[in-house]
Amino acid sequence: MSIITLTTDFGTDSPYVAAMKGVVLSINPGATLVDVTHAIPPQDVRHAAVVLDDVTGRFPADTIHVAVIDPGVGTDRAMLYARIRRQQYVAPDNGVLSRLARRHAPERVIRLKNPKYWLNPISKTFHGRDIMAPVAAHLSLGVDPAELGPVCEAIGQLEWAEPRRSADRIDGVVLEIDSFGNLITNITADMLGGRPTDHRACVVCSIYETYGVYSVYAQVPGGSFIALIDSSDRLELAIVGDNAARRLGITVGMPVTVAWE
Repeated sequence: MSIITLTTDFGTDSPYVAAMKGVVLSINPGATLVDVTHAIPPQDVRHAAVVLDDVTGRFPADTIHVAVIDPGVGTDRAMLYARIRRQQYVAPDNGVLSRLARRHAPERVIRLKNPKYWLNPISKTFHGRDIMAPVAAHLSLGVDPAELGPVCEAIGQLEWAEPRRSADRIDGVVLEIDSFGNLITNITADMLGGRPTDHRACVVCSIYETYGVYSVYAQVPGGSFIALIDSSDRLELAIVGDNAARRLGITVGMPVTVAWE
C-alpha cells in the first residue's frame, strides 16, 4: 500500500488540495491519500515544521509526506526529497523539515531537478501541484529517489529556541498554538522530571500565572487557566473550555517560565 500525506496552508475549503490529489491519482490511482492538515496558518513554515515533527513519525515506514508551505514558490529556493527516521518527505527547502532534521539526522537528501517526474508545463505559483505532487506519486510507484536529482548536502534550517534550566526555574517559549487555542510550549515533561509539579510550581506566561501542573483539563473548574502535559509530552497552557490564545492575547514566541518556590 502506498500512503501519501498532504500538509499545506491552503485552507480547508481550497480547491488547490483537490488539484494536488487529482495529480497524484492520475499517476497512481492506487495511492492512499491522507490529509494531515490544510489549516497551517498562511506561509507559517515554523508551525508546519512542528506539525510534521509531531505527526509524521506515527505513519508506517516509507510513507511519503508532501508539505506545501512555500512562500518562496517560483524563486530559486530548492525543493527536496528527504528520508528521515524511516519516513519520506517532499518539500521546499525553506526550513519546514528543520525540526525533523535537527532531532534525526537525514539518511538521504536529494534536490528535485529531474523534470521527467514533473508536470508540463509548470506554473510559477503552484509547485505543489506541478512538481511535488507528481514526484510523490512516482515515488509511490517505486521510482528510485536517485532518479529525482543530485544529492544535497544539507537541509535548510530555522533557529529553534532551547529552554534554559537552572536550579529553581525553566525558561521556555510558546512553540505553537493548537486548533483549540491552547499554548504549546517547548518545555518538555522530561525537563520537569524529578521536580515538584504541585502547587509549588508556578507557571507564568506574559502577565498570567497558574500554580501546579495537572494531568487532565477536568481537574480544575471551567474557565480556569491551567498548565498540564500534552499528548506530545510538552507543557501546555490552556483555559478550560475557552481559547487561551485569543482570550489572553498570547502569540507564538512569548516567554513561558516554570519556577519553584
